[in-house]
Amino acid sequence: MLFTEQSLPGIFIVSPERREDSRGYFTRTFCRDEFTAHGLASDFVQCNASYNARRGTLRGMHRQLPPYQEIKLVRCTRGAIWDVVLDLRPQSPTVRQWLSVELTEDNGCALYVPGGFAHGFQTLTDGAEVFYQMAECYYPDADAGVRWDDKAFAIDWPIRPPILSDRDAAYQDYHLPDARS
Repeated sequence: MLFTEQSLPGIFIVSPERREDSRGYFTRTFCRDEFTAHGLASDFVQCNASYNARRGTLRGMHRQLPPYQEIKLVRCTRGAIWDVVLDLRPQSPTVRQWLSVELTEDNGCALYVPGGFAHGFQTLTDGAEVFYQMAECYYPDADAGVRWDDKAFAIDWPIRPPILSDRDAAYQDYHLPDARS
């Protein structure tokens, strides 16, 4: 596996190293020792999957409040998604900044998301499936999120209008105090 740190500290793209032959390919998608060597969480306690019937479906921007902040390893196993992370760590020099990456069944890449980030994605294809490995269990009382179209972040979603759940559509604008002032 190849680990490529992104412009937001702590965010990594984990790329597979495929060994191909006439039968197809083989690759590892997770190795505890390699994740640990890169200083990343390696004790995943829960796995989740989502199926998204229609192109343009947007799930997010989700997070869990402290002390249950989620660390995620996100992979698209069918179709393609535009995956977004948003830094909400108050003391971070990149607070309020976001980045996106395209995850597809063809590139096989995963996005490593540390705690303190909001996460969401929009499907670029019909029938997209997403698989998440989580280093924290889900706690309903810690469930939170921010608006997908909050002007404070100006996330440039590729498909408008998105298909949203009632829950995701109801998130309020987020007001994070400026920790640098």
